[in-house]
Amino acid sequence: MEFITALMLGIGLAMDAFAVSLANGVALKRKPTVSEALTDAGAFGIAQGIMPLTGYYVGRLFYDQVSAWDHWIAFILLALIGANMIRESVLERREAASGEDKGDGGRHFKLTWKLVLLQAVATSIDALAVGISLAFSGADIALSATIIAVTTFLISLAGIMLGQTAGKKLGPSAESVGGVILIAIGIKVLLEHVLGL
Repeated sequence: MEFITALMLGIGLAMDAFAVSLANGVALKRKPTVSEALTDAGAFGIAQGIMPLTGYYVGRLFYDQVSAWDHWIAFILLALIGANMIRESVLERREAASGEDKGDGGRHFKLTWKLVLLQAVATSIDALAVGISLAFSGADIALSATIIAVTTFLISLAGIMLGQTAGKKLGPSAESVGGVILIAIGIKVLLEHVLGL
């Protein structure tokens, strides 16, 4: 029963990671390399696995401080990353329209560890609170964190692979769409906490 509970928890926590991975796939506009797909899914899986452990062992000490700001941190990170993706997309389209693209493909969205790490932290902050609740429920934290991490990894991997199909269809505006998705996720996280949804 604990396995099923942790699996359902993992699926729930992975939904934002799935949406961001989908946005990354859209922004790439091509099939991600094995390295890119593993970077994306790995970062989200690791973050979603570490956060419950952190919440379980030390989060209780700082919960009041973290819970007061976690939604703002997630919103700001996702909004900044999304705005930068939109800016890069606009610059790429301007270069292409003005003939400044010299055949090198112009600006391209790059899925780096730094970018994905920021996204992973922003989408996994809720897992910190989950870790705290697991501590009070007496759950096996090692089992729960492992299941959450593996579930998030697999769901994020599916997200980036599905996103690349949409990215090809969207063409030059794909990175902007990805940026809008990230900003929308940030707004969703903020509203859920502020309005108690």
